[in-house]
Amino acid sequence: MNHEQIPMNQINPKKLLNSKWTAVNPVKKELHFMVTDLLLNEDNEVGECTLEAIMTRRSKVINWQDLKNSAHWLQGWK
Repeated sequence: MNHEQIPMNQINPKKLLNSKWTAVNPVKKELHFMVTDLLLNEDNEVGECTLEAIMTRRSKVINWQDLKNSAHWLQGWK
């Protein structure tokens, strides 16, 4: 079986703050998001980030590596 590899978004964790993202599969009309906070791990590296939905102002914390998956997230607002 031949599986196509999903392209990965290239992300520099130091440039994540205030970056804009579009959800590929929006939930509750939440399509556009902005990274509003970075959470550092014990090694002082970015571990998680806070995404805020532009329409609803709802926030959620995710592992920043999840943003690399272009099947779920697109860089910028599309």
